[in-house]
Amino acid sequence: MTRSASGVPAAADLAPSPSEPLRLQVLTALALHRMATTGQLRQMLRPDSSRQLVSRVLNKLCSTGFVGLTPLPDSGRSRTHAWYLTPEGSRLTRDLPVLRGRPPYPITSTTAASLKTPHTLTVTRTHLPFAADARRLGHEHGPWDWTPEVSHPIGEGERLVADAVMHYTVVTDDHRRKLRAFVEVDRSTMSSERLAVKLIEYGRLFQYEAQTVGRRRPVSTGPAWLRWYPVFPRVLFVLTSASRTRLAGRISDLQAMVTQHPLVAALAREVQMGAAVLEDIEEHGPSGAVWVPLTGGEPRPWTDL
Repeated sequence: MTRSASGVPAAADLAPSPSEPLRLQVLTALALHRMATTGQLRQMLRPDSSRQLVSRVLNKLCSTGFVGLTPLPDSGRSRTHAWYLTPEGSRLTRDLPVLRGRPPYPITSTTAASLKTPHTLTVTRTHLPFAADARRLGHEHGPWDWTPEVSHPIGEGERLVADAVMHYTVVTDDHRRKLRAFVEVDRSTMSSERLAVKLIEYGRLFQYEAQTVGRRRPVSTGPAWLRWYPVFPRVLFVLTSASRTRLAGRISDLQAMVTQHPLVAALAREVQMGAAVLEDIEEHGPSGAVWVPLTGGEPRPWTDL
């Protein structure tokens, strides 16, 4: 293996190849998903392999300076760590095709990583049941079809940052149905009202129209979201880290926002929106009847909202 002057492998040694070595996939996954545990990376990249296979790759990348690790805050799981890219690893992956257009996300210290760990790992945890469901059902959804922290302008210099954007293709014998979703992951760390206000931001994104510059009279170029999506994505809320009663109340507050705010009501007439408990998604799969429509009705699969 060729080494640079700093003693770490040269970028060419980790360039994409037809066989896509696991070390490259691990680096790409950490660049895209920001952070993950060994178990999450195994489920994401090699679900049928042993944990030791992924561990060996991670330990090698750590010893050569491309990834760092931080212990999980739960003292009962002191041997479990979250892995993240170092600035060196971030630079190495910046020009990979799957990451083009993504902002760099270097974490320069274990302290900085630990501050981001709980939410980032929960977002990654939310992705895994969708990937497992796709494998089981013969649908198309893999590690690169889930993009965390996607930002869009909503006017007045403000931006909406979705926890993740998901691309998912339902495949049947004679039909391919392409679905997209904005995913919001709620760990019950903010007030229920603040969570529901996120729906207003999605309503603003739905109606926001970019204006051409350099004209005396601004001319609309149509909804800004059409620059990225042929159809406005579904909006999915995934809730966890509270009692069933509290989570049900938070879902009820989301439903109330749909009926009470005109922007959200307009969005709900055109866009499917639902909420589910993360533990239910993990137990029954996202294709189970675990999603509560924000417009009301019985729980159903996310594809049938």
